[in-house]
Amino acid sequence: MVITLQSVITCPHCQNQKEETMPTDACQFFYTCENCEKVLSPNTGDCCVYCSFGTVACPPIQQDGKHGEGGGCCC
Repeated sequence: MVITLQSVITCPHCQNQKEETMPTDACQFFYTCENCEKVLSPNTGDCCVYCSFGTVACPPIQQDGKHGEGGGCCC
């Protein structure tokens, strides 16, 4: 299985988008938008900001195949 490490995060406040490299060893609970400086945190039921606001789910969720299935936390 190929794990994608690049994801584009879209800020729900200002719609700014930025491609980021996801960590492989931990969930990322917070992300600060470089445009509006709002701090993003995961939506209820998501384990990290990439699962909530990214174009690609985080690596542990990709590996487990649980994204969109109420997979819960990747940690």
